Amino acid sequence: MANSSCVTEFFLLGFSSLGDLQLVLFVIFLCLYLIILSGNITIISVIRLDHSLHTPMYFFLSVLSTSEIFYTIVILPKMLVNLLSVLRTLSFVSCASQMYFFLGFAVTNCLLLGVMGYDRYAAICQPLHYPILMSWRVCGQLAATCIVNGFLISLVGTTLVFSLPFCGSNKVNHYFCDISPVIHLASAETYINQLVIFICGILVLVVPLTCICISYGFIVSTILKIPSTEGKQKAFSTCASHLIVVIVHYGCASFVYLRPSAKYTTGKDRLVTVTYTIITPLLNPMVYSLRNKDVQLAIRKMIGKTGFSVKTL
Repeated sequence: MANSSCVTEFFLLGFSSLGDLQLVLFVIFLCLYLIILSGNITIISVIRLDHSLHTPMYFFLSVLSTSEIFYTIVILPKMLVNLLSVLRTLSFVSCASQMYFFLGFAVTNCLLLGVMGYDRYAAICQPLHYPILMSWRVCGQLAATCIVNGFLISLVGTTLVFSLPFCGSNKVNHYFCDISPVIHLASAETYINQLVIFICGILVLVVPLTCICISYGFIVSTILKIPSTEGKQKAFSTCASHLIVVIVHYGCASFVYLRPSAKYTTGKDRLVTVTYTIITPLLNPMVYSLRNKDVQLAIRKMIGKTGFSVKTL
């Protein structure tokens, strides 16, 4: 790809317009990044160590948390370095690689959230068939399908962007190599490329979200038929955490990727992108740990065992 381009590196403008406030942003984003890593690692560890959480729902949650960790690793360390640095360049290949891995994990997350919606539907609406519908073999196949398709779609999007010639400005008005700010620097007509990317965005965002909405339509209908209030509350509580993450993730991603190119605005996009590159990975472990009693109990058990081991030593 680099052979067809005049540009050999890109300069990330990031938050340079904020001047001295970048130091404040560095401290804030660093703290959030550490919370994201520790929160998701805690979720993964608790699910792995507590046998009561060895169920399909928590299996997909652990896969999602793993994806979230790598998702943020692709973006945040470089962003933190750039907040303290004057030299904010990325080579052509590094920019393409960052976009590829970012999109790969982002699409994987979208697909995983769709699968998690189906899992809740199977658990609540088809409880007798649930062990068959969501066997460990099926769970593994669904997770692998999400990952493989995520990176295949990412490969298509990244190729469509970096197959274009870049012979003009190399200043990316963003804090990482995202599709819109990079493709706007291309020195050729990008209509077909953007149209294909838009169609991919519909497949990644609209199709899983539609499936989630249909699943929750059946779920709500089933829950309302449960006679006991306690049973209804328990059923709703298992879905609430997933719905909160879905609304934030799909809402922000749709705002950025499902719009005509003419409506691209760097300021608003940066703000919304911060939401789904930082807040959503942060929200995932917090929501599932604060709202889920099973996870809370498992965390307390793990802390209790650790405390006992320390006292014993």
